[in-house]
Amino acid sequence: MSVHCLLVAGGRWRCFPFPLGSSLVQGLHNSCCRKKSTAPKKIIPSVALGDENTKKSGNALDKLFSSEQQASILQVLNTASNKELEAFKLLRGRKSINIIEHREKFGPFQNLESLMNVPLFQYKTTIQVCNSILCPETEGEKRKFQDNRLLRKLIKPEIKRERLKAVNSIVSIVFGTRRIAWAHLDRKLAVLDWQQSECCQLMKGTYLSSVYLQEISSVISKMPNADLYVLEKIGLSIQNSSRFPVLLHFHIMEAMLYALLNKTFVQDGQHQVLSMNRNGVGKHFELMIGDTRTSGKELVKQFLSESVLKEEPRVVFPSEKIVHYRQMFSSTEQQRAEELYDSLLQAIAFYELAVFDTEP
Repeated sequence: MSVHCLLVAGGRWRCFPFPLGSSLVQGLHNSCCRKKSTAPKKIIPSVALGDENTKKSGNALDKLFSSEQQASILQVLNTASNKELEAFKLLRGRKSINIIEHREKFGPFQNLESLMNVPLFQYKTTIQVCNSILCPETEGEKRKFQDNRLLRKLIKPEIKRERLKAVNSIVSIVFGTRRIAWAHLDRKLAVLDWQQSECCQLMKGTYLSSVYLQEISSVISKMPNADLYVLEKIGLSIQNSSRFPVLLHFHIMEAMLYALLNKTFVQDGQHQVLSMNRNGVGKHFELMIGDTRTSGKELVKQFLSESVLKEEPRVVFPSEKIVHYRQMFSSTEQQRAEELYDSLLQAIAFYELAVFDTEP
């Protein structure tokens, strides 16, 4: 597969992922490399786009595109393989398969109207597909789309990439049924603060909001200021009724942290607190076995050692704090302090997946 570039409207170059010498390239070349009056433009029809009954409008589609544009579109539809069709954003998935199947059963498309006979192709969709064939995505646009989709799965609520790029420090927070832990890291992956606090009394009694407020306010008072606060998001199923008390506890904790840490939300509407998918972090560090995430204890122990032994470690523990952190780690080895380990791993993963990967 070669990338072939053509000059299109506005003097811009577009890259097409088709084999060199392909008839698709020649057809698009003929359509795009003409004088300015015939260059492909996105069509916005004057008729209502949402009206799915416009199939009855005769040659409405043919009137929206020039004869050269129609020829280029039809050449793609009639000759492109499934892989080549999927190179166009709007033809990914089932739509490209439907085109191939319709072509094999009924022969080549004779006009643009006939595309509406293919399942999933109605009037509005057909216009959008024709436009995408005439003006395909660049590789940069494709990568941006994929990055945004992955980021939406990893972090909630959505946050602008510009804010992620500007982050200088974060506090990563992980809470369980007995304790809450946090790690404060800057963008150099230097561990500025890392500790945990016991919260043993919260699940005893009747889940009083006043008790949660008192406990969590006390914990937050010890946390440093940061650009963003990142909470671990655990996907517990509500199908298992025995887990309901734990699920209720997690929801109360999450709601309290969102409310107390989003100090400026009323003024600027900007989220300062985000939730990060627990399994997404596990996959990043290869801690997943099936759907189960294993302990990150040994990985954290490795990071502590590398900070002393390596000249350029993955995570930097400041020299004046490394002894304290190692002693803290050793004192928790028998307690299964997973929250402490996970808070550090989550902070590292946030930078590596959401901040550094969005930089140009």
